[in-house]
Amino acid sequence: MTPTLQRVIGVAMDGTGYGEDGAIWGAEFLSADLLSFRRRAHFRYIPLAGGDTAVRQTWRPALAYLRDAGLSDDALRGVDERQRAFVASMIEHGIQTVPTSSAGRLFDAVAALLGVRHEATFEAQAAIELEAIARGAEADGAYEFDLTSGEPMVVDFRSMIRSMVEDRERGTDVRLIAARFHETIGRVIEEVCVRIRNDEGLNRVCLSGGTFQNWLLLGKTVNSLRSRGFEVFLHQHVPPNDGGISLGQAAVAAERMERGI
Repeated sequence: MTPTLQRVIGVAMDGTGYGEDGAIWGAEFLSADLLSFRRRAHFRYIPLAGGDTAVRQTWRPALAYLRDAGLSDDALRGVDERQRAFVASMIEHGIQTVPTSSAGRLFDAVAALLGVRHEATFEAQAAIELEAIARGAEADGAYEFDLTSGEPMVVDFRSMIRSMVEDRERGTDVRLIAARFHETIGRVIEEVCVRIRNDEGLNRVCLSGGTFQNWLLLGKTVNSLRSRGFEVFLHQHVPPNDGGISLGQAAVAAERMERGI
C-alpha cells in the first residue's frame, strides 16, 4: 500500500524561476507534496526591464520598485540620468519587460537604493554585500508591509520602499536600514506561514532557494518560525540554490512513477 504523502509549507526564495503564468517567480509560498502544489502567496510583481541585464544592473529593479511605490526616480542616486530615463521609458511602456516576484531582485533593488551596489559582476553580489552591512547594526524593528487576502495572497512592499527612501533621505545609517530590511523579510515569512497554517493546518515549513544562503535572513526566519511552533526543515547535504533543483525534480518524478501517474 502506497503511503500517504504529508503536505508542507514550502518557502522558495531565489532569483529566477519560470512561473506557470509566464512571469518570473522567485518568492513563493506553497502548500505542497511530491505530487502537487498550491501557490498560496508571493511577492507583488514588479516589471523587470531588460531581462538578464536587470540581473547585472541592480538599479533597474530599484527603479521599478520606486515607480511602483509612486516615488520619484531621483531617489535612485548615482545612476546616469540618460540611462535611468531610458529604462524608465521601458517600464512605463512595457517594452522588453516581464513581471517578477523575485526575492533576488528585491535584494538587488534595496542594495541599489542604499548605494551599496548598482552593478553586479557576479551572481548575488549585491545581496551578499547587503547582508554584510546589515550585520553591522541591530534592527530596532521592521518596516511596514501589506499582505492581501485572496488566492494567492500578495506581499506588498510599497510601504517599506517609501519608508526606506525616507530613512535614506534623512541620513539614517544604511547599516540600520539594511538590518531593518532583513528583519522585515523574516517577519513576512512568519506572517504568511501563520496564515497558511490557520487555513490548512500545516505545521512543517521547508525553506529553499538561493536567498536562504543569506545566513542573517536564515537565522531570523528559523528563530521566528520555531518560536511560533513550526517544525522547520533546512538544507544539509544539498545546496538550497540551483544545485539542488535536479534532485527535487528526480524526487517528484520517482513519486509519480511509483504511483503510476
